[in-house]
Amino acid sequence: MVKTFNRWLIAVICTLLMVNLGTVYAWSFFQKPLCDAYFWSNSQVAWAFSLAICFLGLAAAAGGMLLPKTGPTILALLGGMLFGCGYLLAALALRMHSLPLLYAGYGVIGGTGLGLSYVTPVATVARWFPDRKGFATGMVVMGFGFGALLMSKVLAPLLLAQLGGDMVRVFAVMGVVFLLLVIPAAAFVRNPPTGWMPSGCILPLAGAGSGPDKHGRGTRACLISREFALLWVIFFCNITAGIAIIGFQSPLFQDIWSKADPALGKEALARYGATLIAVSSIFNGIGRFLWGGISDRIGRRETFRVILGTQLLAFILLTYTDNPWLFALLVCYILLCYGGGFGTMPSFVLDLFGSRVMPAVYGTILTAWSAAGIAGPQLVASSRIVIRPGSTPDGHLSTVLPCVRVSPDRLIFSFLLKSRHQ
Repeated sequence: MVKTFNRWLIAVICTLLMVNLGTVYAWSFFQKPLCDAYFWSNSQVAWAFSLAICFLGLAAAAGGMLLPKTGPTILALLGGMLFGCGYLLAALALRMHSLPLLYAGYGVIGGTGLGLSYVTPVATVARWFPDRKGFATGMVVMGFGFGALLMSKVLAPLLLAQLGGDMVRVFAVMGVVFLLLVIPAAAFVRNPPTGWMPSGCILPLAGAGSGPDKHGRGTRACLISREFALLWVIFFCNITAGIAIIGFQSPLFQDIWSKADPALGKEALARYGATLIAVSSIFNGIGRFLWGGISDRIGRRETFRVILGTQLLAFILLTYTDNPWLFALLVCYILLCYGGGFGTMPSFVLDLFGSRVMPAVYGTILTAWSAAGIAGPQLVASSRIVIRPGSTPDGHLSTVLPCVRVSPDRLIFSFLLKSRHQ
């Protein structure tokens, strides 16, 4: 008799794995310290984060193709090892004052590990929860959103305090910690037995997996379809806008606070920036879980329209505020919606294309994350206001305006997208 694991245990382990991977979203915590310590520009340092997100998406696409052949356990283990080794190589790069090695270690190798590990638990948990796709995948990707909280308020401050601010040792210890945490969790990621269904589960006639199974479309046909193209564009615009905020929310917030209260010192500003990272990561995580559950009730397309429409309003308001509290509130809501895109997309892909090609299609659609990972942070890094405290009072406008420009586009594309199940 084939042993069947408790599906909720699998979901919890997948969520914990994603929490570790999501620490990449706290990169803005290290942005200013690395610039100050190594005299690198913000654009130079931001490229490490951009490359990590770029290779996350590329590796996720490759992982989605490999997943049916290798199985989730092997892929998750490989990704976990590369992720931890990326931090170790980053530590070596900092010791050698080598930007190319930082890019190769943290960006390419670490980002590849992120992608292989990211797509695996999402696709796996969707198989364990055919009856609650949005809820389950939203729960798992919620963990990724919470990763920044773990890094910015627990791991990074603790290590910086204990190691005297030595960035080389901080990154080295983080690499070892992630290897010890991620690899055991990855070993438990596995698919349900063939033909398994949860007890009492009765799927609707147009349920998950009906797309290619009913219409006979293979992976290639799905990837060149109109639905895939529209989903990719919507996802790209959503991520570009959100990741532009994520990558620089700490220095942006510090800059706004330094204008609102010039008496604040460097340490106080750094604490404020870390606090915003932590709080916004909670909203990012909750958004993945919340909107995923809502999409089970009102539909994927309608959920995306609400997300995109309200996020557009938030970006418009963000361009007109110099109040740090309102700025923080709007950032939190934007990341609530940003996370909602990630929480809703897996089940949307599953609805449109079916479970048979879901890993390949979902992995490929994450290439939008790769493109946005380059576009978003570099749009901000090239803005002088973000990197030079004391610049013009309305300068944060230059960071927000690109986000406002892409928001109407994704809302329009959402109305062109039709779901088979509505």
